[in-house]
Amino acid sequence: MAGLEQWEDALARVLSSVDETLESRHGARWPRHPARPAHGAAANPQYDGLFRVTAVFTAGYGSALGPGYVLRPEISTLATLSQEDRAAIADEAAALVRKGLAREFPGRDLRVEKDGASWKIVGDLSLGK
Repeated sequence: MAGLEQWEDALARVLSSVDETLESRHGARWPRHPARPAHGAAANPQYDGLFRVTAVFTAGYGSALGPGYVLRPEISTLATLSQEDRAAIADEAAALVRKGLAREFPGRDLRVEKDGASWKIVGDLSLGK
């Protein structure tokens, strides 16, 4: 179980770093959802600020890329955003995840690739170092 916990902890560090960067770059760009506290108010960045960046494992059935983690960069606002703005944030988040994976999993074959309309972490998902 330690391997899974280490993997998930490292991935959480990557996603928290991405959230932090998106907040610093774009946190004032749109009004935050009124039900969400200001960035940094919660212990977990998923619960505050304008952005919520998560990744959900999928077995990859029906995907040419196979199993992986689908990235979900969400913008928590009631404002109407254009598809271009949403796509730009998703693309930026994917690029930041790539950098974070290289930092947290050096030498590991992990990639962030487009899978349909989503970005997905694929490659060596084994629990070993």
